Amino acid sequence: MTRAAEYTTPEYVAYARMDRLHELARPRSEARGELNFILISHVKELLFRAVTDDLDTARAALEGDEVAEACLALARATRTQRVLVACWESMNGMSVDEFVAFRHVLGDASGVQSFAYRVLEFVLGNRPAHQVEAAHADGHPLPIAELARPSLYDVVLRYLARQGFSVPAECLTKSPERQHESNPLVEDVWLEIYRHRERYPQAHRLAECLLEVAYQFSRWRATHLLVVERMLGGKSGTAGTDGAPWLRAVNEHRFFPELWTFRTRL
Repeated sequence: MTRAAEYTTPEYVAYARMDRLHELARPRSEARGELNFILISHVKELLFRAVTDDLDTARAALEGDEVAEACLALARATRTQRVLVACWESMNGMSVDEFVAFRHVLGDASGVQSFAYRVLEFVLGNRPAHQVEAAHADGHPLPIAELARPSLYDVVLRYLARQGFSVPAECLTKSPERQHESNPLVEDVWLEIYRHRERYPQAHRLAECLLEVAYQFSRWRATHLLVVERMLGGKSGTAGTDGAPWLRAVNEHRFFPELWTFRTRL
C-alpha cells in the first residue's frame, strides 16, 4: 500500500491562517442555515474592521491636512461598505423556518454586542452617553481606546477651522467621549462651501466623500431592518432588543448631521 503524502501547508493558507479561519465556524445545531449564518457573520465582522481601518487612515490624513489622501481612504471605505450591504442578500436567502430552526441556539447573542461594530460607530462619531457607558462596562480595550480619540467628524471640523471656516469653539474643544450635537453654525460652514464650490474644491470633495460614507451606512441599517422584518416579523430581537422597532428607531440616525440638514437651505 502506498503511503499517503504528508500534507504541506501552502503559503497562501499559512500566510493568512486560512485553516484556522475555517475552524472557527462551528454550528451548534444540525440546522442547514446555521453554518451560512455564522460564515456571513464572520465576513461582516472582518468588513467592519476593514472599513474602520480606512476611516482611521482618513482621520490621520486630515490631521495632517492631506485631503486628497483622506478622500482616497474614504472612497475605499465606501467600496467595502457596499460589500457589507450585499452581505444581507446572503442572509435574505434563508427562509424564516430555516432561521427559526436554529435561532434558539443563539441564546443572548446579538450583533449589538459586536465590539468591531461599536468601534466603527465610535470612529464615525456616534457616541451617545448610554453606548459610551456600556463600552466602559464591557471593558473591551478597542472601543475604550477609540473613545479616547476624536471621531472622524471631530477631526473634519478641526480641519475646516484650520482652513479659516467659522466652526463653533464648542465643537473643537469638547471631550472626545461626548457625541457631536447638530449645530446650525456648522450648517453655515457647509452652506458656504457648497455655495462657493469653485473657491473651496478640497472641502467640497471631502464633504461629498463623507456623505457617501454616511449614506452607505444608512443603507446598511435600512437593509438590516428589512431582513429582520422578513425573519422575525414582530418578534423581539436577541440580547433584549425590540427587534424591528428598535432597528427602525436606529435607522433614523444620520452620521455627520449638518451635511444632511444644510441642504434644505441651499
